[in-house]
Amino acid sequence: MKPGLALSFARLPGVGRRRLRRMLAAAAGRRIATAGELADFAHEHPEPRPDGSFVLTATLARRVPYRVVADFYPRGGTPQFLAKTIFPARALPVPPAKLTPDVEAKHAANLTARLTTEPAQPIAGQETLLFFQITPHEGLETYLGAWGHLLAASDDLVDVMHDHPIYVDGVPPPDLRAASPERIQFNLIFPRARTYRVWVQFQRAGVVNTVAFNVPVKALG
Repeated sequence: MKPGLALSFARLPGVGRRRLRRMLAAAAGRRIATAGELADFAHEHPEPRPDGSFVLTATLARRVPYRVVADFYPRGGTPQFLAKTIFPARALPVPPAKLTPDVEAKHAANLTARLTTEPAQPIAGQETLLFFQITPHEGLETYLGAWGHLLAASDDLVDVMHDHPIYVDGVPPPDLRAASPERIQFNLIFPRARTYRVWVQFQRAGVVNTVAFNVPVKALG
């Protein structure tokens, strides 16, 4: 039996169904081959209730601590971002993640994503442009109102960032009416000199593809 989980959130004034985003990330336990690495990822949206609260029911892959982050955008307010670590019953201890840099092309269900960054060596505290070249790009579709979704987490799970593309095929802002863009760009500022696990999701021909890269970030100088 895998550990189950029900998360609920109190009433959030001005936050509608489409405003709330749920993303889960977890550090893998010692008992699998990738011990200590960030292996599990889920991008979920909770269901609203009549009283204005939101609820998400999920099944956790393993009995290890999970980092749960939520971002929402209250009407008339500014984007909000919350993070919480949850511990399933009898959760196994996990060592800090030791991520090996990996920016090689990734093959998913029905596409390949290639990552290049500018600068080639990301620097902590400075903007990094992340370019994802999608092949084949024919049939690429928007997913949950965006051409892509990105979650970046530092190897110690202190820094977590959720982002959407800022350019698509070099055109700002991304045009959701565009036909199957080929190059999708995200802009991030990695706050510290760590290795970051970067998950990205793209939808093609009705299939959501999730791939992950390990991006090393150096200190200035």
